[in-house]
Amino acid sequence: MVTWIEVFILAVVQGITEWLPISSSGHLVITQKILGLDLPLIYDVMLHVGTLIVVLTVFRKDIANIIKALAKGDFETEEGKLALFIAVGSIPIALFGFVFYDFLKSLFSNLPAVGLALLITGCILFVSEKRTGNRKLGILDSLLIGLAQAFAIIPGISRSGVTVATGLLQKVDKAKAFRYSFLLSVPAIIGATIMEVIMDTKDLAAANANLAPLLLGTTVSMIVGYASLKLLKKIVMNKKFHLFAYYCWAVGLAIILFTLLH
Repeated sequence: MVTWIEVFILAVVQGITEWLPISSSGHLVITQKILGLDLPLIYDVMLHVGTLIVVLTVFRKDIANIIKALAKGDFETEEGKLALFIAVGSIPIALFGFVFYDFLKSLFSNLPAVGLALLITGCILFVSEKRTGNRKLGILDSLLIGLAQAFAIIPGISRSGVTVATGLLQKVDKAKAFRYSFLLSVPAIIGATIMEVIMDTKDLAAANANLAPLLLGTTVSMIVGYASLKLLKKIVMNKKFHLFAYYCWAVGLAIILFTLLH
């Protein structure tokens, strides 16, 4: 049985790490191990709903303009092209998540794998600082960023980290890379939530969860997630994005050493 304080802790971790480039899935695995928890599926779903509400709120104008462009069948405007890029970028994660679902789920109980993935995230963040540019987003960029997002299903690989970093490595303008990364997260989070519910319907139905702690977790992850997303935007704009590499390396190395010594 998950307690209120444990839900609060998990929601804070989710809110901070969902958007900062340090891997929310990896930190949730670590936090659950520390607390000795095996989080019921319903809590994972609701925590992600909280962070989804954040991105829908922050990018509401962009999303509204994209929907208008789609309704008109207009793919010539910036919003119309962005809709096309999001569709292209969403293909890799849909295929990757469906084909490798069982394998990927097994990694969520594998601490050494999380540690190694965090080291990889750190390397990607670090090298992204070396290349800057002001290119517009293109179809190839959207596909490559989409492939990076698919790779980030692995716990310990930061979705925000590798998608923004891939855009920067392609010399896409940092503001455009940031916006695309988070707009691309909307169908990814919705799709992942639906897949979790479909693939684990029995676990979801059997979960004996009270509504109040679930609402607490959703609300806390939403509030903290909003603050962390705003903070990340400032960090990216100020070219400090790569500094998170040191954190990822430190945590990843600590996890690997811990598992080797125990």
